[in-house]
Amino acid sequence: MKITVEIDCSPVEARTFLGLPDVSELNARLVEEMQARMNANIAMLSPDELVKNWTAFGAGAQEHFSKLMTQAAGMGMGAPRPK
Repeated sequence: MKITVEIDCSPVEARTFLGLPDVSELNARLVEEMQARMNANIAMLSPDELVKNWTAFGAGAQEHFSKLMTQAAGMGMGAPRPK
């Protein structure tokens, strides 16, 4: 014998009926925290912030990067590499 029972209820009603805890407040707090972290990381990707981070290494790093780009451009055109 096979019996099929169909219950029409919302997820909240089902959790309450089964005695499971209400985690809606915890879920809301987690979502808020994730949104705050995402907004902070997105702000770090703005052009102003990127330039600030790149220039924080000082003039030595900028000079080294410039030499690297000059060498790469020179090798692409067949010119000899600067020393």
